[in-house]
Amino acid sequence: MSHDHHTHHDGDQDVVESIVPLMPIVLPLGGAILIFLLAFIAVFMA
Repeated sequence: MSHDHHTHHDGDQDVVESIVPLMPIVLPLGGAILIFLLAFIAVFMA
């Protein structure tokens, strides 16, 4: 109980940490595509 059992992987990179720098690009593009698809569906159904 008194020993710390932390495992550190120096060579490994977390998947989330590799995606985070791309968020300012990915989120607006995803939002624009979603809005376009919703507008297309609304016009098509009308």
